[in-house]
Amino acid sequence: MLTLLAKLLKALNSESSPRQIALAIALAMIIGLTPTLSLHNVLVLLTAFVLRVNLSAFFAAIAAFSLLALGLTSIFASVGESLLTNANLAGFWQGLYQFELLKLAHFHHTLTLGAFICALISFIPMLFLSQYLVVRYRHHLKAFIERFKIVQALKASKFYRLYLKISDKGAV
Repeated sequence: MLTLLAKLLKALNSESSPRQIALAIALAMIIGLTPTLSLHNVLVLLTAFVLRVNLSAFFAAIAAFSLLALGLTSIFASVGESLLTNANLAGFWQGLYQFELLKLAHFHHTLTLGAFICALISFIPMLFLSQYLVVRYRHHLKAFIERFKIVQALKASKFYRLYLKISDKGAV
């Protein structure tokens, strides 16, 4: 848990743009909320690698959203069940399962479908919310924390200079 927090803080304090971190968090939300072994998660993972999002934030957010998903499984299952049993959508589901590739998406499972739909609906709001929070953190909380004497003392130490050298954030 501490390494997860350290990775998240490293991403927040990195030189990555807030948009990169926000996109990493929003994409990770899709993977974290939905069951792991599905076609759409592979596509989201490839998208994250192609778009060069902040991978530390991406993997830390996957872990956080996976924990959140444990508490939301009953809601996801009920959303998926209502979509799969809706008589108006029966033709759509039958047409969807005529394609072999789309059978790998596992949308016939109520949990997978419900979690995927909920993740898609909350993708754009999560993108804007996480970008806003990253910007607020960098402007307010980071500056507030760096004013403490203990933080200034740690930054003046040889250990911190060694950390900067190892992490390629600066030169000794």
